[in-house]
Amino acid sequence: QVQLAESGGGLVQAGGSLRLSCAASGRTFSNYAMGWFRQAPGKQREFVAAISWRGGSTDYADSVKGRFTISRDNAKNTVYLQMNSLKPEDTAVYYCAAANRLVVVRTEGEYNYWGQGTQVTVSS
Repeated sequence: QVQLAESGGGLVQAGGSLRLSCAASGRTFSNYAMGWFRQAPGKQREFVAAISWRGGSTDYADSVKGRFTISRDNAKNTVYLQMNSLKPEDTAVYYCAAANRLVVVRTEGEYNYWGQGTQVTVSS
């Protein structure tokens, strides 16, 4: 089992920045690819970003490319999502997830473990 706990969400004005963190505990964190997803009110959960087990490969949704950066620190069992130039349409609950894979994973169904989510609200 892997337990995931997100933090860092909050209320920010459009154009601002937030940094989300996801702390993992349980099994060896470095054996898992990690991802961030989000779910806005009334919408399905969608892929945001993913990172491979060592951090050498990353992948982003087109809607966040160039604004968001995913990174990980395996020594701290933590994955991050730096979000810059935030827009009101980025408002959502953000979830981190762990996949028992070594490569980047975009597909929600391939993730084995999920955090509880953290709310991000961007005001216009």
